[in-house]
Amino acid sequence: MDYLVGAVILITLIGVAVGRFPALHMNRATIAWVGAVALILLGVLDLEAAFHVIDWHTIALLLSMMILNANLRLAGFFSIVVVWVQRRARTPRRLLAFILLVSGSLSAIFLNDTIAVVMTPLVIELARSWQRNPIPYLLGLAMAANIGSVAAITGNPQNMLIGLSSGIPFIEFSAYQIPVAAGGLIIAWVCLVLMFRSELSGTFNAAPEQTVAVEVKRPLLRKSLIAVAVLLAGLLGGLPIALAAMLSASIVLITRRIQPERVFGEVDWGLLVFFCGLFVVTGTIEASRSGEILANRVPALLDAGIPLFTFTAVVLSNLVSNVPAVMLFRPYIPDLADPHSAWLMLAMATTFAGNLTLLGSVANLIVAESAARLNVRLTFLVYLKAGIPVTVLSLLWGCLWLAWVTG
Repeated sequence: MDYLVGAVILITLIGVAVGRFPALHMNRATIAWVGAVALILLGVLDLEAAFHVIDWHTIALLLSMMILNANLRLAGFFSIVVVWVQRRARTPRRLLAFILLVSGSLSAIFLNDTIAVVMTPLVIELARSWQRNPIPYLLGLAMAANIGSVAAITGNPQNMLIGLSSGIPFIEFSAYQIPVAAGGLIIAWVCLVLMFRSELSGTFNAAPEQTVAVEVKRPLLRKSLIAVAVLLAGLLGGLPIALAAMLSASIVLITRRIQPERVFGEVDWGLLVFFCGLFVVTGTIEASRSGEILANRVPALLDAGIPLFTFTAVVLSNLVSNVPAVMLFRPYIPDLADPHSAWLMLAMATTFAGNLTLLGSVANLIVAESAARLNVRLTFLVYLKAGIPVTVLSLLWGCLWLAWVTG
């Protein structure tokens, strides 16, 4: 039976890492769900235990942030931001800097995957308005969405897991990680400017041929911004993170203008299914013989020092993806000599690891797939050429900073 359980876990994690089983039309969400159900049927966890290992705080936080983001998108908020960039960019390098700044800043608050979804077509439209190659700007968008998201617990799914598991207050987490994100954005800008010297040199010879189309629903925009203010006030005031997000989402769901079906149609239900399945799979790992092996080896590995800890987190994030990596580490970090520093380092390492390859994070894949639908091809090799120096240098910066401020 142990061999069968191990085989199901291995197949599930391979599927999550690859992203899909094409012959079966299964993506990450369906693979995680089917794997979880198979493990329950094998008896490692009973149904009640499986429901218990799902972190409903994380699910509620994710759902609430997606509801808020959907309303901001429908209100035209993100288009307004891109028009603001278009009016102020006078050179290709400045345009890239604005894209990095906007993408990174918004990702810290509104979830990086969402920013990748809404900003990709807008960035392509922006580049084409000056008859420019969209590739360096799309690379900047994807990398900044990953880098900027490290700055806050609400920035990406793995940060949400870490924030809720560690109990680190929202303000404290951001105080440590904002300099990490800022340095990472600067590193990404420098690397992309060096990689695309000819494309990013000089100035724009004329005004853009057309402005980015904007359709603003002002009543919805006002209410959405109020909801964002309530969210930030709740987080800064010490309200539980999931509750602050739920309150913010509740505000935008009280409406006479937008049908609920339209808002819920914007929610990434697959991501929620993916999380539920992964919670059960990792809970099964803890309860099985695999968990005993990890319990004996992981703490020693994590206590071996920052370089090895970071390297392990980066490798694991690129093997099974960053969210499963955090879930695998999560049970063992509280028992470390310095769990506070380990949580912060884990957030940085698993987030920055996403910039190594095109497959390293969901945000990267969203940018590539959305661009492909608009006849722009972001290839694995082009991404890798930029991803290696950006990842190595940003990880080095993150390790040095966090070792200094937490030591």
